[in-house]
Amino acid sequence: MKKFILITLLASSFAASQGDIYPTEATYGGGIGFSTMYMVLDTVPGAHILSELGLDVNNLSYRPLVFHGGEGFAQMSGPWRLGGYAGLGATQVSNVFDIYLYADRDSIAGYKEPNFGTGTKGDTLYSFSDNLSVKARLNFLMGAVTVEYVFPVYRDLEVMAGALMGVGRYTLSIDQHIGTPKWGDFGNNMFGYVMGDSVMVELDTLGRTYTEAANSYRENGLRPIYVSGAMTELSGTFFNFQPYIAVKWQFLDRMGLRISAGYNKGTIGSGKWKLNGHIPINDSPESALRGITVRTVIYFGL
Repeated sequence: MKKFILITLLASSFAASQGDIYPTEATYGGGIGFSTMYMVLDTVPGAHILSELGLDVNNLSYRPLVFHGGEGFAQMSGPWRLGGYAGLGATQVSNVFDIYLYADRDSIAGYKEPNFGTGTKGDTLYSFSDNLSVKARLNFLMGAVTVEYVFPVYRDLEVMAGALMGVGRYTLSIDQHIGTPKWGDFGNNMFGYVMGDSVMVELDTLGRTYTEAANSYRENGLRPIYVSGAMTELSGTFFNFQPYIAVKWQFLDRMGLRISAGYNKGTIGSGKWKLNGHIPINDSPESALRGITVRTVIYFGL
């Protein structure tokens, strides 16, 4: 009889402990916290532009794009959970180039080194005092809702399958400048000087007549003056979709950790790029923003 009572008490105790470990019904609650997301892009949108500028695109492809933002969630009905995410990611690559002037003596586009010993003269190099600094910065802004299906494992441990859906904006900023920028030079017009509603451009004859110089400007376009730097911004807006698997661990009564891994999918359509935020680039190609993502969240809530 004593053995029976002892076994009954142990079984009851074990059953009670199992009720604490394994959830018996859906819980309701929510949380909000600071989120960090890492994304490794399969390809960098605008990579050919960066390559032509002499920048190392591989340095951007292999280095994760780090997002900082916030994320929240709330239990809706049964195992379904609804939330939201907003984050901003950025990275950059830069280089400094020596500048050389050259005389094109062989009428072939681009500089050709002299072929010594063959009698050909080749092009001639002339030194220049300043350097050209080039920097490209990638900015990635994302806002989205999250929908998840929850699989409870233990009382304080859950596994979720979900998707992040929303709108993103990708911006590629390219800065090129020579020498040291000066505040007083920013008000100078890049082609001449402003008089009323007109820009007055002085003709540089370079040994030609004024009529020949004016015709040359009409055919070849104006050449900037008073310019030591230039900033170009290319941007595009896209719909973003990111399926993921996540783990949620409530290690304190009102504090927990979420870790998710997924794959981001977004596309800037053909002709959807814009210059400096408002000028359409109608011949711009389609660009994909895809890559593996890992997201961590320290949240406060239930």
